[in-house]
Amino acid sequence: MQFAFTQEQQLIQESARAFLDKSASSERVRAALQTEAGYDQSLWHAMAREMGWAGTAIPSAYGGAGLGMVELAILQYEQGRRLAPSPFFSTVCLAAPIVMAVAHEWQKAELLGRIARGEIRVAAAITGASGVPGCEGITAELQRGGRHHQLTGQSGFVIHAHACDRMLVAARAPGTVGTEGISLVCLDAGTRGVSVDERVMLDLTRRMARVDFDAVEIVPDAVLGELEAAGDALESALQRARIALAAEAVGGAEWALDATCAYARQRIQFGRPIGSFQAVKHQLADMKVRLEAAKSALWYSACVADELDAELAEAAAIAKACCCDAFYRCAADAIQLHGGIGFTWEHDAHLYFKRARAVSSLLGSPSWQRERLARLMGLGTGAAPAF
Repeated sequence: MQFAFTQEQQLIQESARAFLDKSASSERVRAALQTEAGYDQSLWHAMAREMGWAGTAIPSAYGGAGLGMVELAILQYEQGRRLAPSPFFSTVCLAAPIVMAVAHEWQKAELLGRIARGEIRVAAAITGASGVPGCEGITAELQRGGRHHQLTGQSGFVIHAHACDRMLVAARAPGTVGTEGISLVCLDAGTRGVSVDERVMLDLTRRMARVDFDAVEIVPDAVLGELEAAGDALESALQRARIALAAEAVGGAEWALDATCAYARQRIQFGRPIGSFQAVKHQLADMKVRLEAAKSALWYSACVADELDAELAEAAAIAKACCCDAFYRCAADAIQLHGGIGFTWEHDAHLYFKRARAVSSLLGSPSWQRERLARLMGLGTGAAPAF
């Protein structure tokens, strides 16, 4: 497969990189982490409203730009390169595809239109308290009722649940398993019976929380699409979110390589730059090979998401596993090759390493993705890893 950006896609990448290099510098990122929201709200408003990024992959019929997964992946790539903390992933890359896949037309018009205009931030509560990925991990239950349904249970690792305007909640009918009996519910922030318990996470740049649902009354119109029929559509939407995470991982891996190469040219040891030593050269070359392989998996999966739905599950699993592995190895190597300074709080290397570990686990670890891929190919026979 021969892949190259179109002229329009090149312009998107160039403008995104220039904007984030200026607006998401290390100093601004670290300052944002100390705020109550945990992200730079002015940066989010600029991205979502002024730059129009929130509507990138939303169809023009709902007020978006009508572009595709490749363009969205470009934006995720550049944000991963700068570790820009914002509700972009949870709102645009996770919640919007779920709404697009599951909701009725009138619900899409309302929710996607507001997302595209940058008016709302959306959190997605789509796992149980333990964080097991996919529909198998959903433990919250939605009990059918007459005038109201009742939502009970917990959801763990909900991104930016503490600072959202709407929350999408995946819940199952009592006694069901897998994709059976899954419903998607849209709640306003502050709904009675919903409590958010923010957790201290390894990745300081992406806050998460556990959300508890205590006999929450759900009106029928709050259910997106058909009741107890959202499982398959939710799985499809999660594939696209995994590709977005893969793009973020590759951006982070690129930063790790670029920063380490620059340091290897500057750091003098025994009268020579350390980049001139064969062992360092080989390690940098290995980082480059991992990065380029990850790029291939990423852009192939993004093209599949736009053009070949039948291959989406396989391509997403490959991209998520390959890109997250590459990010983790590159981030670890960056710390090692930076020597003593790489272990300090003042250097950004630890922020990238922590993001690499966290993004690997989110929506299924590389091991989980490979087991899923083996089963899609008819090769899996053993027990699937929990995460």
